[in-house]
Amino acid sequence: MRELVRIVKLDNGGDTRGSSFVPPPECLEFIGTIRDMHIATILPGAVRGNHYHQQHREVIVVVHADHWSFHWDLGPDSEIHRETFSGAAVMIEIAPLASHAIHNDGAAELYMVGLSDAPFDVRLPDSHRRQLT
Repeated sequence: MRELVRIVKLDNGGDTRGSSFVPPPECLEFIGTIRDMHIATILPGAVRGNHYHQQHREVIVVVHADHWSFHWDLGPDSEIHRETFSGAAVMIEIAPLASHAIHNDGAAELYMVGLSDAPFDVRLPDSHRRQLT
């Protein structure tokens, strides 16, 4: 059985032009058909997330040159986990019911891309608040 949250550190295959990261095929297989995408930044000291999705899967890609942390649980009343990163490009697979949050612990703006297997519909919200950090 696949875990509810899986963190994959991406190798930098870049060159003199800059960084380049290629996700492993199983990350794309996890999400299946991409039905929604959002691009966001997180300012220093800020958090995005503190929620879970009832139905859909999500893959989040974070590229940040400074310090940041990912917080997650495995469902209601489960232990909160935390992993810290510095200067990393990371892909995170998140299954339904796993709460998640990203905290920018550094001094520079953090960049993230979120992919989902379900389109966002304001009439049928699938995001439910659960405080992690």
